[in-house]
Amino acid sequence: MACVLVDVDGTLLEGPSIERLFVAHLWRCRLLGPRQIAAGLHFFLRYGLRYGWLAPIKNKAYLAGLEVSEIARRAAVFVQERVACRVRYSLQERLRAHRAAGAPVMLLSGAPDFLVHPLAASVGADAVAATVCAQDKGVFSTDPPVRHPFYRDKVIIAAELCAEFGFALTECTAYADRAYDLPLLNEVGCAVAVCPDRRLRRAATRAAWTIIET
Repeated sequence: MACVLVDVDGTLLEGPSIERLFVAHLWRCRLLGPRQIAAGLHFFLRYGLRYGWLAPIKNKAYLAGLEVSEIARRAAVFVQERVACRVRYSLQERLRAHRAAGAPVMLLSGAPDFLVHPLAASVGADAVAATVCAQDKGVFSTDPPVRHPFYRDKVIIAAELCAEFGFALTECTAYADRAYDLPLLNEVGCAVAVCPDRRLRRAATRAAWTIIET
């Protein structure tokens, strides 16, 4: 038995990122407006030099001023109605097999936690490590995320999560679709590339990792 770490966007889910879809949903619901647009631009001015190419990925300031509880409520409904149906069949079958073998399944994603938690419930995952957006007194703020499992930080957060279950990364299986996850895939005992991008496909082929094409 070992932990199973599953990336969300492009790996567990097909199609556009769950966060991008939810932002579009919030816009259609008129919850996003000039204040949120201004907050997003301000984030780049304040933190662009600090984060460099990661700044657009870390920018969650579009949530500024929105109530945390309201966004969580809307996210749960959104995932149930619009996202759960996009889980890859091949991953569903593999996760069932892992759970049947007694392995804890964990979703590890840079998407906001208010989206990943309801998704985890729908697929029967045992734990979640996702982006925790900054908030103050019950509303989201313009500050950088409190936790952001992406690129190299994903390795650190994954190790901490696995340790809670009594495992080391070398005992784990990880599923991912993009080269951004190579730092993590290189650390686990079993790496699986799911519909990989070009860089990850090259690395997976060289390392003789399993490649899932659908």
